[in-house]
This record gives sequence, C-alpha cells and structure tokens, in this order.
Amino acid sequence: MKLRIMSIIASMMAIYSCNAQTTTSEEVDVFTTDNGTNVCIHCIKHGSLSVEIGGKWIYVDPVTDKVPPTTNYTTWPKADYILITHEHADHLDLKAIKQLTKEGTVLITNPRSNEILGGKGEVMKNGDSRTINEWTVDAVPAYNTSTGSLQFHPKGRDNGYILTIEGFRIYIAGDTEPTPEMQDIKEIDVALLPCNKPFTMTPKQLAEAAKTICPKVLFPYHYGNTYIKKVQRLLDGSGIDVRIRQYQ
Repeated sequence: MKLRIMSIIASMMAIYSCNAQTTTSEEVDVFTTDNGTNVCIHCIKHGSLSVEIGGKWIYVDPVTDKVPPTTNYTTWPKADYILITHEHADHLDLKAIKQLTKEGTVLITNPRSNEILGGKGEVMKNGDSRTINEWTVDAVPAYNTSTGSLQFHPKGRDNGYILTIEGFRIYIAGDTEPTPEMQDIKEIDVALLPCNKPFTMTPKQLAEAAKTICPKVLFPYHYGNTYIKKVQRLLDGSGIDVRIRQYQ
C-alpha cells in the first residue's frame, strides 16, 4: 500500500483542530490513507493517546491525574471508542473514562480491566478481532519476557491493539517487551512501542522490536525518564521514521 504521510506538530501552548473540532493543546501527527481519509494521532502523554478519523474519536488508555500533568478530558471531544490495554493505574482510569463517555461510547478492555470496571466494557482477549465503525481492531499479546520483570505484565493478561483503517495499520503495543508473537505483526504503518525498563523495554529492546515489526513510522512512548533519543540512534539507517513526542 502506497501511503501519503503528512505531519502536523501543534505547539504545546496552541489549540489544534483536525476536523473543525477544537481540542486542548497537544502534539498531532496526521496521516492520509490511499482513500484520502485523514488519520490524526494525538499525543496526550505517557501511554495515553487518541486517534481521530473522520470526526470519530478513539482514545487509548486515557488517564487524568495518575500521570502528570493532569489531563482534563472534559475539554476534549467525547469518545466514540475507548480502548484499555490493562488495569495499571497509568492506563486504567475510571475518572477519565467517565469524562469521555457519551451515549453510545463503546468501551473495549482486556478481561481483567473489565472485572475492575464491574463489567462496563466489552472484552477482547489476546487473538480476538472485532469491527468498530468500518475499521478493524485486533487484540494482540503484551507481556514481559525478561527474568525479574515477569510479574509486571504476565503473559495472557494484557492487550496491545492493532487498528486497521482503510488498510492503514496502527500498532499500539501497550506495556510489553519483545515477544515471539511480534514476528506475526506485519504491514504496520505506525507503531507505538514502550520504553521504560524494568516495566517494558530498554532502548535496545525497542530497536530490536521495531526491526522485527518494520513500521513505516515509530513513536516510542511510555518512556518516563529514559533517554529516548538513543532509540533514534539505534535505528539510524533502518528506514524507520522515528518520531519523538511528549510521551513521558
């Protein structure tokens, strides 16, 4: 698939509108599918992001005050879909979910998060696939593989997600290290991979995972105090467009 890509980075003090809707300030990257549909990825913070497609809003792991700076989602467009990768407080925040929910909002979670939310969501397990709007969501494994880290994200519990919009594929990895299942993740246009050892990956592990997946564009995210520019150096010459955003 030949992809036309345009990037728009909004000033952290500015207001940005992708489809004539005003949001709070954040960094935005805009990609255009072969069908001419804009896919706007809004960097919020840490593991929180949103994807806007044709006026529909998908939020992934929205968090208010569990991760600084505090995000007030009442100033954001309401969610059409909310995806939760797992139950840790920096990913699952009932306050954020309430602020974003409107009549008809679809909440999709891994099984454990749905238990914590009292069955409010629709469950996807590793390997599940479903259609939202006219797009596809696939739940893929996200887990630790290194000795000493296995307790943080055990195999089989948490989700990553792949969104496919008119053939345009976004891989949101969730909290994971490189896994054997990444060998099967193909034709990714945009990947978001985490980098904060011991909970997720080292820069070297992230670079190895990126070379396995081979996305056109890579956003390291969930990186805390990691010196994230090291990932750019490790992937220099790989052909992967590494973009650093404020995912601390």
